[in-house]
Amino acid sequence: MNPQETWKSAYHQLELQLDRPTFETWLKGAALLSVENGVFVVGVGNSYARDMLQLRLYRTIRRAVSDAAGESVELRFEVCQNLPEPEVEDDMPLFRLLAQQEPTESAEPLHKQIVRPQRPELPESELNPRYTFDRFIAASENEMIFAAALAVAERPAGSYNPFFVYGGVGLGKTHLLQAIAHACKARGLRVIYIPSEAFTNDLVDSIRNRTTAMFRERYRSVDVLLVDDVQFISGKESTQEEFFHTFNSLYTFNKQIVLASDRHPRELVTLEARLRSRFEGGLVMDVQPPTVETRIAILNAWAREKGIVLTRAVTEMVATRAKANVRELEGMFNQVVATAQYTGQTLNMDTALEIVDGYHRPRHHITLAHVLEITARHFGLRSEDLVGPKRTGVINNARQVAMYLARDVTNASLPQIGDAFGGRTHSTVLHSCNKIAADLAVNPAMQTIVKDIRARLIKP
Repeated sequence: MNPQETWKSAYHQLELQLDRPTFETWLKGAALLSVENGVFVVGVGNSYARDMLQLRLYRTIRRAVSDAAGESVELRFEVCQNLPEPEVEDDMPLFRLLAQQEPTESAEPLHKQIVRPQRPELPESELNPRYTFDRFIAASENEMIFAAALAVAERPAGSYNPFFVYGGVGLGKTHLLQAIAHACKARGLRVIYIPSEAFTNDLVDSIRNRTTAMFRERYRSVDVLLVDDVQFISGKESTQEEFFHTFNSLYTFNKQIVLASDRHPRELVTLEARLRSRFEGGLVMDVQPPTVETRIAILNAWAREKGIVLTRAVTEMVATRAKANVRELEGMFNQVVATAQYTGQTLNMDTALEIVDGYHRPRHHITLAHVLEITARHFGLRSEDLVGPKRTGVINNARQVAMYLARDVTNASLPQIGDAFGGRTHSTVLHSCNKIAADLAVNPAMQTIVKDIRARLIKP
């Protein structure tokens, strides 16, 4: 694409992006004069337009031209008294398209005659089937936020828009967001739930592939957009710029926006002020840590789902020991149940205490490299096989088992595990862990494999 075609493409894109008064006043009639050492020299009619474009709209225009050029470019605006006359088009492109077609006896509707470029759907996070409103134990400490989430799911954009949820790690923010997503999808609404990291990756991918228009169409045409861990867009200039326009577009057309963060919007100090003010403009609520009574209720619900019986004493002991968050509670519960199932021990108080004490015991001596080595050896493979690109049945299964155990017996985070396994994403690690966990519930052979490898990992 030559420079003039690049400018023309960017110019038409800006006509869609900018509001009409801004475009008509400052950019309409601007023309590409030359390209000097990679700098696009753009001519405008007067000094007011030049100053406005250079000082206020530079980033927006530069991004559009860079998208069209497929590489980063710089701009310079100059006043030019003899600008080229803009091309005058008698008809809109769609009508010219129809005029070129041969008439038929039974013409199809207009929307069926227009074919837009196709592109595979950008990946979004899968919804966890366990994260529904039915499985969220809402005691008095979180009764109000649960009611608000239900109201958002029942009447998107009706009362609370945006709906901003914040709180510490493992308290149920993701559960609430995905519960809203499940409920809205069940009603036939178009829903996207996505972590902010994935939103950023999608944006980078669309810029690299010159498909930003499709990216914007996808995110701005939904009924409900739910973005998790929104604090991670802080400091990312391009992501914040794109999210700002996406937010405005959805809000203008009365579409629901739900956000989750680890902090209140006012504490996101590296976030642009215009975004922070919009986040604070809706309903902002925090998720409270569960009380002991709530933790007991959660444990009883999990036990019923798995068809096991926990004595009141064991339940109260586990609930009392797990003080940090629901995620720690779930980890201790799974450890108690899994150890009892794998070893065949009777789940009495002494056994449960021993398991819980072992859960809290520091495990820093078990490294990710150790997990890779022991798991690979069990399957007759090398550690390099598990971190490499091969995806054969045996290697893929061994890799998923190793990821599950890495999360279970080390203190490594999902991104740290992904890095250790050849730079895989945290969503890949999470998918592998969920798959093995589901397999353990129904597959005795998998139970034996995991039990044997774990025993070799945690032995003194």
